Amino acid sequence: MNAEEFWAILHAMPEPQPVSWRLYYNASGDPITYSMEDLPGTYIDVDAETYARAPFNVRVRDGRLIELKSAVRRLVPGDTGTPCHPNNVAIVVPLTEPHQPWSMKTHEFD
Repeated sequence: MNAEEFWAILHAMPEPQPVSWRLYYNASGDPITYSMEDLPGTYIDVDAETYARAPFNVRVRDGRLIELKSAVRRLVPGDTGTPCHPNNVAIVVPLTEPHQPWSMKTHEFD
């Protein structure tokens, strides 16, 4: 191979695609996955450092990534959730019996 053939092959190579690092998230802003692929879903572009760390203690709000300092998850009674015995949250009961619905709630601090 001579120099002309080398340069001809080099110039015939396709241009490399730009690299994009993405964080896919759900409707509440919770992260689903980090990816460099074009996947279906909602995403924001992140920098290489964030992609390498892939933190899941983050939320997406108004198109921006917010890193949470801490989050506490607690069981709370409500109108929806897992039906439990009225006097003991550790006992799951059928919907046909008297029950109190309980669900997880996350309190976030940023």
